[in-house]
Amino acid sequence: MSGTSLDGLDLCYCHIWQKGGGWYFEILKTQNIAYTQELQGELKDAISLPAERLLQLHHTYGTWLGEQAKTFVEAHQLNVDFIASHGHTTHHRPEMGVTFQLGSGQHVANAAGIQVVCDFRTNDVALGGQGAPLVPIGDRLFFGDYDFCLNLGGISNISFEVKDQRIAYDIGLANMVLNHITRKIGLEYDQNGNRARKGSLNTAMLQQLNALEYYLLPHPKSIGYEWFLKEVVPIVDSAEDSVENLLHTAVHHICEKIAQQITMNAKGPKTSLLVTGGGALNGFLIETLRTKLGPGVEVVVPDATLIGFKEALVFALMGALRKEQQINILKSVTGAKRDSSSGVFFLPN
Repeated sequence: MSGTSLDGLDLCYCHIWQKGGGWYFEILKTQNIAYTQELQGELKDAISLPAERLLQLHHTYGTWLGEQAKTFVEAHQLNVDFIASHGHTTHHRPEMGVTFQLGSGQHVANAAGIQVVCDFRTNDVALGGQGAPLVPIGDRLFFGDYDFCLNLGGISNISFEVKDQRIAYDIGLANMVLNHITRKIGLEYDQNGNRARKGSLNTAMLQQLNALEYYLLPHPKSIGYEWFLKEVVPIVDSAEDSVENLLHTAVHHICEKIAQQITMNAKGPKTSLLVTGGGALNGFLIETLRTKLGPGVEVVVPDATLIGFKEALVFALMGALRKEQQINILKSVTGAKRDSSSGVFFLPN
């Protein structure tokens, strides 16, 4: 799994099984491989590459993914059925029928010597869906005891049940904007939100972020890096203020938008919210979120393994569901014409 926050590659070795109509999991081994500055730069700038260079990176990055998987498997002497690879999203314009994840499945399979299932989003987009978010199938099957599941990766997305249908969508910003701000001073991220905690609110910037048109759109909806570059970066970069104040303001914006969605969709006075993704490790963000939600919402932050590897775990589940020819993408989430069992298999050569 590689997310929009560009922090690195998540490898998660899982045991997944079905019993009595339910799905269960164990996370047995994990590893995060931080991107080199060079690779991070290539992935970040991939959106602007000409077609030939993009396809070349698609192949070289796929080979790199396969090599990392092979090293991981051999180091731990793992017995692997298949690799479920999300790849790295560079282009996501579902309204144009376009979504693209770097990391050629054939190159992954060849380099790892293991069968690969990947390209989970294309079929849903072809069926008129957003191709995102996809994690809600895991929220339903693995974490259905919680009223809401919130993921704080590069972007924030949420899922919950409404009348026996899973609803999910991208709320808006999360680590993508925070990391953009910290990179102004050469830091990859704001450890525990310590710098944001020291800042003060920039009300003009907060108002501009809160007024973004995306927040008024009905779901299903999703955003990608293109939206961030076009709509958000100009607001942040034009705000002449300290990094601490920019971070503080961005955290308040993120939490306000999340709190609005949970308050709007909560079914009763007591609500449970499971928070995962890198943003769950940002202490100031979680404190701010709890304050904005109030005592009626229990904000559950699980152990560090689940925080960091939930998305990778769910793509492993999606691979298992695809292998069993069971539904792994829900039309109620993406807006597609129908539910689907999506993903393409590649055999090593």
